[in-house]
Amino acid sequence: MNKRNFLLVTGLSLACSFSFAQQAFPNKPIKIIVPYSAGGPADLLARTLGDKMGQKLSQPIIIENKPGAGGHTGGEQVARSAADGYTLMLGTISHNGASKLYKGLRYDPTKDITPVSLIAEAPSVLIVNSNSSIKSVAELIDFAKKNPNKLTYGSAGDGSAMHMAAELFKDMAKVELVHVPYRGGAPAMADLLGGQIDLIFESLGTAHPHLKGGKVKALAVTSPERTASLPDIPTVSESGVPGYASVPWYTISAPKGTPNEIVNKLNAEINEALKSDDLRVRWNGLGILPIGGSIQDANARNEIETKKWNKIIESLGIQVK
Repeated sequence: MNKRNFLLVTGLSLACSFSFAQQAFPNKPIKIIVPYSAGGPADLLARTLGDKMGQKLSQPIIIENKPGAGGHTGGEQVARSAADGYTLMLGTISHNGASKLYKGLRYDPTKDITPVSLIAEAPSVLIVNSNSSIKSVAELIDFAKKNPNKLTYGSAGDGSAMHMAAELFKDMAKVELVHVPYRGGAPAMADLLGGQIDLIFESLGTAHPHLKGGKVKALAVTSPERTASLPDIPTVSESGVPGYASVPWYTISAPKGTPNEIVNKLNAEINEALKSDDLRVRWNGLGILPIGGSIQDANARNEIETKKWNKIIESLGIQVK
């Protein structure tokens, strides 16, 4: 075989091998990094979605919790992972809309990670311990104004949805609260139940079991309108903070540079999983709205939210090193 023919055959072989590899995806387990501790809303979404995707793809979907730095410990790990579709991330406001809060990150969430698909949005609920003397948003605001920096609120970490919802509340209600960041929503909830902190803006999905058990009291939901899962609970906006709205949204994201063919396949599989009746029933029962849609839809939502939260971050002058 002469050199020309050898190169031609080699090139065709490589092209065929690449095509086969693309068509065969996935041929091993896929990992979804949840950049928060187990038991929180991001963890719940990743595990239920991962179960459905794994059934369809005939490959295990492994959930790995990597809490820390408000979600950026896990985010950096994903950004530095191979862009082959086998390492994904459950993206939140920390990565998709409020990364400007952080200075000195060792990666750029807006450039090093790209959304594969929107998966859900879920309004939060402002809750206090059931033993709290505060019974409404009006009472909370009144107490906070008379006692600046006495009330504490927990969050899943700096830049998390819980943190940003509270900061927006502080700004619009003109009150001073003390932020206590945790390495995830679950430990924040644990301390609320234990009486170590006074309030949190928790996702409906995580708060529901505790509300049903009577361990916490719901003061208001953060959505623009009341939610079907808690129809008797008013919105923050109608409770004395007109115009208030904070609705966390979630994506499945991948390292930048992941081949388009793989991203498109993952997007299609995610959308198919989100159509599952039992997933939708479970999520809707927890106040979680499955979304889905195209990659472009995910990018558009991130752009809109980034503009909103950047203005709030700049207005409040909050920064995290």
